[in-house]
Amino acid sequence: MRVARLARGLLVASVAASLMTGAVNGQTRTGSGATVPRGWTPPRAADGHPDLSGVWAHNAATPMERPKELEGRAELTDAELAALQRTAAQLFDGNGDAVFGDAIYIAALNNVLGKEKGFTSRDAGTGDYNSFWIVDRWFEKRTSLITDPPDGRFPPLTPEAQKRRSEAAEYRKQHPYDQPEDIALGLRCITGSVPMFGGGLVAGYNNYYQIVQTPTYVGINMEMRHDTRNIRISNRQHVPNNVRLWMGDPIGRWEGDTLVIDSTNFRDDSPVGFGGATAGLHVIERLSLVGPDELKYEVTVNDPATWTKPWSAALFLRRSKDQIYEYACHEGNEAMAGTLRGARMQERKGAEKISQGGR
Repeated sequence: MRVARLARGLLVASVAASLMTGAVNGQTRTGSGATVPRGWTPPRAADGHPDLSGVWAHNAATPMERPKELEGRAELTDAELAALQRTAAQLFDGNGDAVFGDAIYIAALNNVLGKEKGFTSRDAGTGDYNSFWIVDRWFEKRTSLITDPPDGRFPPLTPEAQKRRSEAAEYRKQHPYDQPEDIALGLRCITGSVPMFGGGLVAGYNNYYQIVQTPTYVGINMEMRHDTRNIRISNRQHVPNNVRLWMGDPIGRWEGDTLVIDSTNFRDDSPVGFGGATAGLHVIERLSLVGPDELKYEVTVNDPATWTKPWSAALFLRRSKDQIYEYACHEGNEAMAGTLRGARMQERKGAEKISQGGR
């Protein structure tokens, strides 16, 4: 009966108030639901700009796109949020299979709605490794990281992008491991990704960032993979169009208390923005302190050759006392020879089967 009542509540409850409002006992609430003392102001670095330095974690379970079951719902009610938290704690108590990316939110939501019972690993054959090793995720009232379009979902792909994705998928099907370059960048331990969504959306770990700030540079060490972004605070122009970089060419500037990072010149094979990069990709990131221990990260991605219009997302990162350790992504490099050798063995077996008349 309780599940049924919660299901009806999820379907009919009204949208909560604005993401950044709501005074509570002399405090205000941020978009993640954290409370901030009224009158709080950001600490300042020596040059007068807000001090963003420190280690920041993004371990929210909020999905990138709003689930269809929550269509029209920018936020959950307090009761609905509590139901998701309680259900997720029961499903992922450290004893079962690990859950990755948006799957933790979707599994909890479907259980609350009665659409599923329990959780089935995405690898039904062997199962994932134990969820004990996955970082704890927190839940917010927000129902999607995407803030624009207002429906909380990616805008439609352009016909060009649809064709590009279809051709890429067909190539991967026909030539999965012909050469090292056919292996995904992540498996080859090449690079991370911009925008900085961490590993949470595809994995469930390595969602930490360390920021080191000076008057002329801001360095961001990204835990996933091994990348450090060195962002110069400058009025310089972007590098020439023929210079292409994995994570683009970033130029930083301050707009009031917000650090703005303007990036262009991405490689066309960069793992960028959930649609791949083209020569016209333009990424604008904004970092601002919204509380003593909370950093708001906003990003707008514009690539006319991929999406019919730009899209934006917002994350709320929490200050962490944890230290970022080296991400020793050696297994992908060492496994490359075995991956390619295994593919050649499969090809030989397939050829032998054909030569024997398909037996």
